Amino acid sequence: MEEQQKRKIIFSGVQPTGCITLGNYIGALKNWVELQKDYKCCFSVVDLHSITVRQDPKELRKRCIEFLVQYIACGIDPHENLIFFQSHVHTHAELAWVLNCYTYMGELSRMTQYKDKAAKHADNINAGLFTYPVLMAADILLYQTDLVPVGEDQRQHLELARDIAVRFNNIYGQTFKVPEAYIPKVGARIMSLQDPAKKMSKSDENPNAYISILDGPDVIMRKVKRAVTDSDNQIKYQEEGKDGIRNLISIYSSVTGETVEQIEQRFAGSGYGDFKKAVAEAIIEHLRPIQERYNDLMKNKDYIEQVYKSGAERALSISGRTLKKVYKKIGFICD
Repeated sequence: MEEQQKRKIIFSGVQPTGCITLGNYIGALKNWVELQKDYKCCFSVVDLHSITVRQDPKELRKRCIEFLVQYIACGIDPHENLIFFQSHVHTHAELAWVLNCYTYMGELSRMTQYKDKAAKHADNINAGLFTYPVLMAADILLYQTDLVPVGEDQRQHLELARDIAVRFNNIYGQTFKVPEAYIPKVGARIMSLQDPAKKMSKSDENPNAYISILDGPDVIMRKVKRAVTDSDNQIKYQEEGKDGIRNLISIYSSVTGETVEQIEQRFAGSGYGDFKKAVAEAIIEHLRPIQERYNDLMKNKDYIEQVYKSGAERALSISGRTLKKVYKKIGFICD
């Protein structure tokens, strides 16, 4: 028990939009599986964030379940960790409102992702799209989080969460733990198979640009074989102008555990065709047990319901303590 108390707390979440890609898995889920051995982990399907863009209600409900099940199938233990739907824990929305009042318009207007999404959804630039980094801050700060696994594209939001926490603490005294970023050095940023200059994204209009962790073997093989590479046919990681092959080496390293040097030695003298086939086979074998576990879990609806209801109850108990502390500090009547 004493060892449990000393373990640092991690919070992370994924929006239930599109699919969980190989990039999401390598950059987040795969690392979470390792992190849960040494940390107290809170993992959330952040469905509140997803509605900044219009969603089909039926599809959203379906994806929420599918994402939760994929978490578990990837190796997240629901008994050792908190796994829950964000919308089932009302403290997230409540703290977000309070933190909105301690966040400046100028800070939010500088958020790169807001600018990107506003450009993509010009017909629906809503207030939630503008303020959702504050909800993200609430997600993190509610659990007195020590570390947040983030890719570089989310660092700006984490910095805002830190700024809000420091600002609140300076006004009212120590209330929130100021979280730090946890950015894995390998596999943190898997790029598009069709445009290796940009990150692999589930929202890419070209389905050949990403691999879903539920894609079948034939689909994975086809997508990897179609991956964009250069013309010199050498499996080298560091050379300029080799973004495509560098990306495939990163993927292979992440799913096999081999270092870049080992991969370069193994495939010295091989062409891109052979290497792409090996990468696809490695991905297929790595995802096979995940897909089998996922299919088994999807047949057990009662178990899945028990997981998310239990997770929400525990999350509410923990986050409620932080919210009550905040309410008392700002002068709300809590007794």
